[in-house]
Amino acid sequence: MVKIRKAASLENGLADVIKILSEEEIEATIGKSVSFLRKCSDPDQPQQIDHNDSFKLDAACIAKNKAPPMLSAHRFMISQIFDNKKHQENDVDDMLVKFTILHGRLNEVINNAHDEQGDDGKEISALEKKEIFEALKKLEDKILKIKLTIDK
Repeated sequence: MVKIRKAASLENGLADVIKILSEEEIEATIGKSVSFLRKCSDPDQPQQIDHNDSFKLDAACIAKNKAPPMLSAHRFMISQIFDNKKHQENDVDDMLVKFTILHGRLNEVINNAHDEQGDDGKEISALEKKEIFEALKKLEDKILKIKLTIDK
């Protein structure tokens, strides 16, 4: 039976790692089996992942051009500590509207960066990259807030 894990948990991050990396990649990365990770990802088991192994697994996921699940889990957990506000049900709707605005801003920044009239023509300049990364960061923060609100 599949166990439901909280979005803001190391167990959920490990479950995502298991989906991204093959058994061989996991063993090559941390010298432990996928069975060990499954035990660590089970919230009912006492087994826990070592921080260094967690970091190595994230690095292996990044090498496969995937987002680092353990870093995301840590970020969620830290955000929950800082976010002591009570969320109303209509907050999700408001957040989705803001998400749409931020997504539009990201599209605008990327399109402007590819415009021939831009800083470096069709090439993306350092300043344009900075603007793109800032727009991405704002969008990622909004996604995190939506996830945290839903997970409460």
